[in-house]
Amino acid sequence: MPGPAHRPAAGSLARALAARAVDRVAAGGATLDAALAASLAGVPLEDRDRAQVQALAYGALRWFHRYRALLADWVDAGPRDRDGLLEALLAVGLYQLDAAGQPDYAIVSATVDAARQLGQARAAGLVNAVLRRYRREGAAWVAAAGAAPDVAYSHPRWLAEAIATDWPGAAEAMLEANQRHPDLWVRVNRRRTDPGSWAARLLADTGVAASPAAGLPDALRLAAPVPVTALPGFAEGDASVQDGAAQLAAPLLGALPGMRVLDACAAPGGKAAHLLELADDALDLTALDIDPVRLARVSEGFARLGLAGGRAVAGDALDPAGWWDGRPYDRILVDAPCSATGVIRRHPDIKLLRRKADIAGLAARQGQLLDRLWPLLKPGGRLLYATCSVLRAENEVVVQAFLDREPTAVATAMGPLPGLAEPAGPGLQCLPGPGGVDGFHYALITRAGPP
Repeated sequence: MPGPAHRPAAGSLARALAARAVDRVAAGGATLDAALAASLAGVPLEDRDRAQVQALAYGALRWFHRYRALLADWVDAGPRDRDGLLEALLAVGLYQLDAAGQPDYAIVSATVDAARQLGQARAAGLVNAVLRRYRREGAAWVAAAGAAPDVAYSHPRWLAEAIATDWPGAAEAMLEANQRHPDLWVRVNRRRTDPGSWAARLLADTGVAASPAAGLPDALRLAAPVPVTALPGFAEGDASVQDGAAQLAAPLLGALPGMRVLDACAAPGGKAAHLLELADDALDLTALDIDPVRLARVSEGFARLGLAGGRAVAGDALDPAGWWDGRPYDRILVDAPCSATGVIRRHPDIKLLRRKADIAGLAARQGQLLDRLWPLLKPGGRLLYATCSVLRAENEVVVQAFLDREPTAVATAMGPLPGLAEPAGPGLQCLPGPGGVDGFHYALITRAGPP
């Protein structure tokens, strides 16, 4: 008679789904959000199990470069050369051993069973051997690897070198910050409440404290993560989730009631909404984005916050003739597409999706955006150039080149922001780590001439 059927260990399905998501990023070039959506599509899971899949995928990608280097040492030819899905599963298992959320034997057993669920039954022995060896020798292997950036900080070498070149005094802190879970920040809608009152409601409802940050009057930094649905008054528009560094854009641009404003790359809409909130919804604001799907989130945000002064428009910022009505703007926000190297802690997939060769092309496009949108600004008007990059090639180099070739463009001083941002060429740079904020660059440019 056949023996009893093997019963998969608890959590093996979550590991299998997480591995598929990691493989879609590492081998398929998908974003992590898209990869998770594809892996979870049609799979009936409890919210707790879906959260586990997400946590495993994020953690495995956050440390993927370290695990890839280890597997190249420990496995003949490397799983990557034989099967990317197997490499992804091993990364998931190795991450869980590092996270130590449950007994090691349970992690090993569930990851071995996940290999079978993924059609990798022949590799079950390899998975078991690698994970058990990591329990014994992993710490020693990491120590022996020393300061190699792919091991010490799990960053691709080109990116670690670029950060060290651009920010020699802060590079180590930045790389370490990129490996930590990000803080949850909220922006309180002062049209409906005030930060102190909202923080008191949060503490009463959830037991989680929230603290203000100097230089960010609408921002609160939560002491622990809270589901968006549990944030007091979120559905009614009392607060929005937005990183502290991103909350600098609206006050730096300084749009006043009655002004005509363009947010040229608006999705998902947090900065546009903040502009409207600060001006008591009394702006004529165009929220432009080339992606109609992402643009829908802008309109949804305006509706939730009760903002009527903004309208979402689909269009290409590089081709104003396709959407501009010919009337100039008082203020323009150019939140330019970039490498996103300042938000790696929120999007660890960036470390796999970006290449060194991408940066020159991104910088060229950023310069084109400034050139095409500058004629839309009134004399005396102001344009704020923003990126979520920490690379000087996309930030001060782009801005200085524009100032050099455009005689009507004048760099405008922005006040010092101790603990939040430091001077960077004609602009300011927020770095991941200090103050718990993401990496953002801002440069304010005024168009010379009578208003």
